[in-house]
Amino acid sequence: MSAVIDSHTGSEAEKASLAVAEDSRETDWKSKSFMASMFMGDLDVGMSYPFPEQDPTDKAEGDALLERMNAWADQELDGDRIDRDQKIPAHVFKGLNDLGLWGVKIPKEYGGLGMSQMNYMRVLGDLSVHCGATAATLSAHQSIGVPQPLKLFGTKEQKAKYLPRVAKGAISAFALTEPGVGSDPAAMKTFAEPSEDGSHWVLNGEKLWCTNGVIADLLVVMAKTPSKMKRGREVQQITAFIVDADTEGVEVMHRCEFLGIRAIENGLIRFTNVKVPSENIILGEGKGLRLALTTLNDGRLGIPAVGARVVRELAHMGAQWAKSRFQWGKHIGEHEECADMLADLGGGAYAMKALSDYCGALSDQGGRDLRMEAATAKLYNTERLWTLADRALQLRGGRGFESESSLKARGEAPFPIERALRDARINRIVEGTTEIMHLFLAREALDKHLRMAGPLLGRASVGVKLKTLLRCAAFYPAWYAKLWLGGLFKSFGRFDGRLAKHLRFVERNTRRMARTLFHAMVQNGPKLEARQKTLARLVDLGAELAVMCLVASRLQSALDRGDDSDLEVGLYHLDAATLRVDQLFWSLKHNTDRQVHGIAKGMMEGVDALPDIVTPPELRPLPRERGSDLTSGRLTSRVDKSGRVGENAAK
Repeated sequence: MSAVIDSHTGSEAEKASLAVAEDSRETDWKSKSFMASMFMGDLDVGMSYPFPEQDPTDKAEGDALLERMNAWADQELDGDRIDRDQKIPAHVFKGLNDLGLWGVKIPKEYGGLGMSQMNYMRVLGDLSVHCGATAATLSAHQSIGVPQPLKLFGTKEQKAKYLPRVAKGAISAFALTEPGVGSDPAAMKTFAEPSEDGSHWVLNGEKLWCTNGVIADLLVVMAKTPSKMKRGREVQQITAFIVDADTEGVEVMHRCEFLGIRAIENGLIRFTNVKVPSENIILGEGKGLRLALTTLNDGRLGIPAVGARVVRELAHMGAQWAKSRFQWGKHIGEHEECADMLADLGGGAYAMKALSDYCGALSDQGGRDLRMEAATAKLYNTERLWTLADRALQLRGGRGFESESSLKARGEAPFPIERALRDARINRIVEGTTEIMHLFLAREALDKHLRMAGPLLGRASVGVKLKTLLRCAAFYPAWYAKLWLGGLFKSFGRFDGRLAKHLRFVERNTRRMARTLFHAMVQNGPKLEARQKTLARLVDLGAELAVMCLVASRLQSALDRGDDSDLEVGLYHLDAATLRVDQLFWSLKHNTDRQVHGIAKGMMEGVDALPDIVTPPELRPLPRERGSDLTSGRLTSRVDKSGRVGENAAK
């Protein structure tokens, strides 16, 4: 949102943070964006219909891998045991390696399986049904760890050196967050200083919540490097380094414990005078944050795929339970309250898969800009996953709250719904919180306006402002008129009447959303950045409308093939989403946004700030264990979260 803010307002720290964020975002659109177009009032159904289904040959290759993986997981992957022990056994790491899953997307020339993004997402989805922590471990390794950045930006030498290692089980991790730094990279404390001869960099700092960091062989570490002058101002530099975890000075200080996905090897990593060769910089000095943001376009797609697959499994469990439980003379699925929960699960599963699959198809097609679609999928599917996991637990009642092992011990069907709920919660936080996704998508939604009218909102010369006014005068009158009259020129004749009705609703409200966003920009000017709740509602509107279009497009594509098996559940989703869209528009004018600042300020004034946390004396480096030992089967012991050596987990 930095370009919305008047450049002479805000604190120096705020301006520095905004400058880092703005300098790091992708500035060029590779192609027309389905989502970006919608925020400008243009619903281009040609970008979603016919729905881009997975290539049959590619799907068959994925089917074969999934068959092998699921057969192995049924025998070897005990998600309930892993959750209780908070450890993934060594034999599971080795099994993943034997199946080649550490290198699903790594090209075959480097020892990987060379599979598509869609098949990779399917692998994560099915694996998550067996064990969320195992799926998260694999995802952190391959989605944001060393493989993806090197595939996109690595040199030939870097790829040749590292990709074969990570394809064969050298576990990788991504280190960005710090104890005092979350979504504000300008506040980063980890620093890398170049050596006098330029041969290496000396890295110092700490990273928190580094998934896989406890057992990682290799890490992508984001660190500040010396600032540079750009366009007359000092610009902070963030650089991405490949760091070998066996390098002197790399220490695991703590293994974190969590509400869900409890077996992930996530921890606090300390770097003390770590020497990193200069050739280990990825993409270039000062380009680390841009690398991270670009990597996440594809990298975060695993999360919505997992969400869609988990909800599909929850819908199946819910239907089984609803058919088995008999209350007040009928199956509970026949009572309206329970039927509503089932329908919501079924419709949600279909919609979430449509969105996830669409993004996977765009990724595999290449050349399409999917930054907004990927962020929308992450935002929408994680929010729906949490809501629907809660509904699935409610449908199951007390048995939903009871653990899988407890149910099994007393002879009942061991549905792991409470674990699914706990595992689901992290997805609204990891790889960009819901709140950050709202701000990211709002910034991209406003991109066309900021390019067009940005100089009018900040400091600029009279000449620049005059040119901007002339440019706006040539664009906005015709554009704004289309936002009111554009529906006259839209036709959905190729769609079944029941679907065309919903597409007309989507098209009409897409124009309404674009008008509302434009009005908010004009009315608030630079202060729009602070209206985060308004921006969040507009982003949520865009997500709901986009998913409605994708659902209608996929349903029609199926009808074109003579398949109407999902029509009823899809129409239910469209009807339910219509109600959510209406509610979001209503809440733009009827809300409590103006009250919250005063209340929050009063609450904060009544308490003391937390003291600075000093590293406790008892915090000492944990004994080393490496993913390559786990995946190869060489490890004869596991280290528990307290640092004690336990029994041989591979036995």
